[in-house]
Amino acid sequence: MQSNVEKILQEQKNVKVIDASIDYKDYVTLDLSATHTDQISLNLTDAAIFEDFIENHLSNNKAKVAFGGYKETRNLYKRSTVFKNDIADERNIHIGLDLWVKAGTAVLAALDGKIHSFQHNAALGDYGPTIILEHTIKQLKFHTLYGHLSEGSLVEKKVGQTIQKGELIAELGAPPINGDYAPHLHFQIIIDMEGKTGDYPGVCNEKMLSFYNSNCPDPNLLLKIV
Repeated sequence: MQSNVEKILQEQKNVKVIDASIDYKDYVTLDLSATHTDQISLNLTDAAIFEDFIENHLSNNKAKVAFGGYKETRNLYKRSTVFKNDIADERNIHIGLDLWVKAGTAVLAALDGKIHSFQHNAALGDYGPTIILEHTIKQLKFHTLYGHLSEGSLVEKKVGQTIQKGELIAELGAPPINGDYAPHLHFQIIIDMEGKTGDYPGVCNEKMLSFYNSNCPDPNLLLKIV
């Protein structure tokens, strides 16, 4: 199943999930790995400081969007109880792709599909407002998740609602509504939703990485940013 979905993702062309007027040549990579953020002593607990860091990175690179993070091990989640409990190891491996850009930026449907589910995941460090779309291509079903949206993005949405590729489905949220992060889109591909609605893990621990590696293919197979 994974290889078949990955092939379908690679076959798709001209896919954008934020503001279609921003060319991929205006994107720059961003390293938020634990090793790097520790080295530069970046304060990850203050959304305003974090946003200034993103803005400086964009300015220094003459870019409009910063991206990265798939399978990146991060310290970003240590402040939140969402990513740790007494049973499982701490979750710190990011299994989506982050696109860092200003709040209010248009969020677009990656492909034709329908709304699978949506909800406001309101805990500190969580997704905030979230939309999940369901897609079927060549009789294979998979999903795309859009996290850290504005509250208004969930208004008048309906489960089963038909969505067209490139359609405006949301806007990026600002902290604290977006989980209290610097504004960005968490974009994730999910093959099997495992019965979940409105939410799906975007961060895992080392023990579960093999499963999520299979169930959540690299979003850049679809976006083709680089």
